[in-house]
Amino acid sequence: MKNLCIAFLCLIGLNACSFGQNYNENSAKISMTIAAIENLYVDTVDAKKLTEDALVALLQKLDPHSAYMTPKEVKEMNEPLQGNFDGIGIQFNMQTDTVYVLQVIPGGPSEKVGLQAGDRIIEVNDTVIAGVKMSTNDVTSRLKGKKGTEVNVKVMRSNHPNLIPFKIIRDQIPIYSLDAAYMVDKTTGYIKLNRMAATTHKEMTDAMADMQAQGMENLILDLQDNGGGFLNAAVDIANEFLQRGSLIVYTEGVHQRRNNDFARNQGAFEDGRLVVLINEASASASEIVAGALQDWDRAVIVGRRSFGKGLVQRPIPLPDGSVIKLTTARYYTPSGRSIQKPYENGNAMAYNQEVIERYNHGEMISADSIHFPDSLKYNTLITQRTVFGGGGIMPDFFVPIDTTRYTDMHRSLIASGSVNKYAIRYIDAHRSALQSQYAKFADFRDHFKVSAEMFHDLLELFQTEDFELIYTGNNAKATNHKSSTLTDEDKAQFEKSKSLIGLQIKALMARDLWTISEYYQIINTENDALTQGLKIIGNPQKYNKLLGR
Repeated sequence: MKNLCIAFLCLIGLNACSFGQNYNENSAKISMTIAAIENLYVDTVDAKKLTEDALVALLQKLDPHSAYMTPKEVKEMNEPLQGNFDGIGIQFNMQTDTVYVLQVIPGGPSEKVGLQAGDRIIEVNDTVIAGVKMSTNDVTSRLKGKKGTEVNVKVMRSNHPNLIPFKIIRDQIPIYSLDAAYMVDKTTGYIKLNRMAATTHKEMTDAMADMQAQGMENLILDLQDNGGGFLNAAVDIANEFLQRGSLIVYTEGVHQRRNNDFARNQGAFEDGRLVVLINEASASASEIVAGALQDWDRAVIVGRRSFGKGLVQRPIPLPDGSVIKLTTARYYTPSGRSIQKPYENGNAMAYNQEVIERYNHGEMISADSIHFPDSLKYNTLITQRTVFGGGGIMPDFFVPIDTTRYTDMHRSLIASGSVNKYAIRYIDAHRSALQSQYAKFADFRDHFKVSAEMFHDLLELFQTEDFELIYTGNNAKATNHKSSTLTDEDKAQFEKSKSLIGLQIKALMARDLWTISEYYQIINTENDALTQGLKIIGNPQKYNKLLGR
């Protein structure tokens, strides 16, 4: 075992001898303990699982981001960041134990053979998958497969009496990190990124070029809920907005010398007004972008304080395909800020719940509740504005979370899946009529309204659903619940949340009829951060004042 440890360290380019006596003593303890258990323990043990459990326990004591990952977990993590996977090219939802096709990816193998949105997949390779309570993961594993392999499916289609068979040849399917890109007004473009992946930079620059051709002079970059990804993707994105030679980020650790990343090329959008939207779920690589643009006084940051992940993980591959994801450095914004929030002994639960504590302390409602010590104050590099480190990126313009329309009844409707399920059912029953009436998305956006009858049908569906109720009054607890009757309080809360529920139904319908971009064009009509961003970007005096000019 000790020889294996030494061989492993050599594999990753480390010199075991440099660890001296501590390395020998500590590794010997671990090796001898596992060897003793394997050879002397009273019962038979699974040595592989025992070793994995030991690795998990070791890494959990370091920080919330160091972790051990199995080969399967590595693959699942890498797919969305690499920007593609092999499969049949559909987006689907499980509706009443049936695979409901939401979208057929343009140019993908399913579109080529004639699969359509609204189809229900009943069989895969002669195995019935509908109505048998098959998990989403099981369904996905049957549809995915190596490029060039064949999968046979049978689908049920509305107004078609029999199942329709399709033979699909799997191919490489792109995973997009750009959710939406469109012109909000005649001179302002909008881009929403959901992660920082291998393809993100190209997706963004292609979208920018398209909107610049439409007359884009200003840009709103939406990084709300963007959990990060590849550091080099963040560097490439920031590069498009900063002058060549500008420092974007640097990383440094006890065992890692400082490494600087600079803007290398002329950016595609160095001059126009720029607003970046962030919130408490914007993390890691998205914070690198926001921090760099804030430090160089290049963009107005709008929203709420970001998550606060400023630790860099290095993947260390193990012989069986598993990986140790080890924190090796911190990253710093150009002004020298570490935006990593505090953590204690790798306590991941407390670390993640810190965002909930922000809400409990009133930070989500008022920026005045946030207090940073003087030691965390820094200055931007052009106008010398005060910015803060030590716990996320503080926006230049604070936008409180809107709690007025969020009720327990709304949360129950979402938790039960009723809103999503109703939107799917309505589209399924009215697809042809809707496509005929709203041939263009703009017509649907401007004229379609969720009717009183639709709200009534939604509540009827909700009352038939069994689900786990997450919120019951002021007590957060999980219970099995069936809404067979609605109380007066339920009805009052429904009325309070009605406009939000209607907006979500309409947005889900737009996604089904068109794409995820149209979903955001609907849902963004009541995006408070975007609304404020548009006001700022449309007012040069206010924009410049926020940047200290």
